[in-house]
This record gives sequence, C-alpha cells and structure tokens, in this order.
Amino acid sequence: MRILIHGINFSPELTGIGKYSGEMAAWLAAQGHEVRVVTAPPYYPQWQLTEGYKNTWLRESTQIANLLIYRCPLWVPVKPSGLKRIVHLASFALSSFPIMLAQILWKPHVVWVVEPALFCAPQAWLVACLSGGKSWLHIQDYEIDAAFDLGLLKGVFLRNTVAAGERWLMRRFDRVSTISQRMMARALTKVVAAERVLLFPNWVDLSAFKVQQSSLPSTAGVSSYRAELGIADDAIVALYSGNMGGKQGLEILAEVANLCKSKVVLVFCGQGAGRADLMALCQGSTNVRFLDLQPLARLAEFLAMADLHLLPQRADAADLVMPSKLTGMMASARPVVATAQLGTELANVVAGCGLVVEPENALAFAEAINKLASSPELRAELGAAGLLYAQAHLDKASVLAKFEAELLKLIREQ
Repeated sequence: MRILIHGINFSPELTGIGKYSGEMAAWLAAQGHEVRVVTAPPYYPQWQLTEGYKNTWLRESTQIANLLIYRCPLWVPVKPSGLKRIVHLASFALSSFPIMLAQILWKPHVVWVVEPALFCAPQAWLVACLSGGKSWLHIQDYEIDAAFDLGLLKGVFLRNTVAAGERWLMRRFDRVSTISQRMMARALTKVVAAERVLLFPNWVDLSAFKVQQSSLPSTAGVSSYRAELGIADDAIVALYSGNMGGKQGLEILAEVANLCKSKVVLVFCGQGAGRADLMALCQGSTNVRFLDLQPLARLAEFLAMADLHLLPQRADAADLVMPSKLTGMMASARPVVATAQLGTELANVVAGCGLVVEPENALAFAEAINKLASSPELRAELGAAGLLYAQAHLDKASVLAKFEAELLKLIREQ
C-alpha cells in the first residue's frame, strides 16, 4: 500500500499524537508499505521548536527506506490561547497545502489525517479524491468541542457554525476512527454512518515493560530513577508524567501535595503551558520533584519508579479525550488515581485498575493517594488488573495489525 499521513504532530515528539503517529508510520513501513508523512517540525509539548530543527520546508529521509517525511513550517505561540491556537493550526494547514497537493502524483491508496488539527482534514480529503484514493480521519481529540467546552472559544452562533462545518466534513471521509467507545458514539451523533466508524485505540509496547512487570509488587532494584532523584527506598512515589496543559486540571496537584502523607513523594514530569503555574503553586513543598520529559528508551524504567500514577482531568474534558498516558500507566502494572465523573469511559476503565474521585476535588484526590500509599496489597492487586487490561486491549502489535487489516479492507472497497 501507499499510505499518506497528514498531521501537525509527529516523531520525535515524545508525548501525545506525535508519539503515536510516529510509531504507526514506522510500523507500517516495517511491514513493507510505502509511507509518506506531511507534518511540522517537532515543537510539542514545550511549545518551541526542538533543537536541531528549522522552521522551514524540508524533505527528511529516515533509516527506513520506504518512509519519507516532509516537514512544513508553522507559527508556534509562546503562550497558546484560543485565538493563538487557531492561527497556529491554520499556519500549518496553509504551509502544508502545496506539499499535500504534490502527493497527488504519487497516487496514495489511503490518505490518513489526524485531528487535531481539523484544519488539515479538508486538504487530506481533497488529495484523496483527486488521487483516486480513500480518505481516513482519525480523531485523537475532539478539538472543536473541547475548545468551546473548556472556554477557549465562545459564542453560540460561532459554535453552531463551526459544528455544522465539522459535520459536513466528517461525513465525506470513507472512514472515521477514534480512540474510545464514547468518542465513537460522539462521531455517530455528528451523523457519520455507523459502518464508517471504527475504534482505533492508542497502544503500548508491552515488550518494553517485561523487566518491570516481573518485579511486582516492589519497585526496588528495578528503576535507578529513585537514586538519581534522591528518593528514599521506602518512600511512596506518586507520578504524573505527560503534557502539562489546560485539559489536565493540574492546578489541584499543588494542594494535593500538601495533603499527602509524609512518606509520599510526588514527581511531576513533562512540559506544557501549565508547567510554570504549577511550579509556582508548589514552591515551598518539600515532597515535590519536577522533571522534563524523559527519553523514550527509558520510559518503562521511569514509569516503574512509581508506586502509583496520577491522572487528573478537568470535569468538562471527561469524554472529549481519552488520555494517551493511561496506556503506559497500565503497562507498568501500577495503580492509577484519576479524577473523572462516574459513568464516563475514563472512570469505567480506571475503576478496574485504580481509584476514581470527582474532578477538581483535591481532598478526595489526596485521600485516594494516601489509601494506596498505606496498602501495598491493594497497589499490587490494582496494578496487576491494569496490566491484564493492557495485554487484552492495548498491545501495540495487535492494535496495529488490526489497523493494517482495516486499511487493506478499505482500499478493496469500490
């Protein structure tokens, strides 16, 4: 197959959409498919270009012979806001448009585009039509719904207008996939035909976690991170690792730190627009450590440092996104403490492998952490359940093999 991938985020970004799109492209190319990617220079989640990359058009060769990457410039705001995000996304859509049009001559069998950014979807659909290929929209995040629900964009008329355009566009794709059952149901409410909607969940490379899993229930001797950070062997590490943005509700973590038992150490790892504010709120807290994102090669070891994982979410983001970081948490066989409304898919998933509390309630969050900190048996039980879930539903090889089969099925359709 010839597969054209279009999206603003890609490798070597370590978190979120870029990580998954990069792994997907490399996997497909390793199966012998010809893969081309039209993307931007890496900038996320720190909101500045990664060192060594220029903000210009670039054709980038890779170590995989049949994987070719086209980088297109974009405007990256230092402090993203609603309007700035729109300009940011639109700048990439405009700069990548001529590169996408040039791929018509390549005649891709499938043009696969990821949301965010929905700005890229019209040109991906157009290129598929003009090249005689199939179009596939994959939704990692309902960015329009999230933008209005989180208050980044406002106005009833604006929302209705944009939503109408979104529905019109989504109905034109041959396939629409997303990462959770609730997000699939939302696609159906946008009048996408049920036979065109597919589940394509985020995944985790379970093979990278085998050493850590075999050491349960103790982390002793598995991760050198504790020694590097000067954390005592008998401390209970509560870890948040990932993007530090607006949808996470991270501001309660500073209050949570002050409510945790003395033996609990909270490690906050990541970059994003909300990091500086969180660091300011945590000033004076002796049980908090801040780290930058860690190398992907050490991800399994890093997650194994934790005794439990933290997954805060704002109440109004509950079923608009399914946090990608949850896959690694489960694979590490450590329990999760998450904030989510009961009945949401996030709450239903985490309930089997951790504790769920109401969003934006620091006291309830801290009580859940303290409960797990006091019970190594409960931590081991919930962590093992999370690993079983990951093995059954999130294994990278299995998820991508099913996706490949759906691609082949799609191009055979008349």
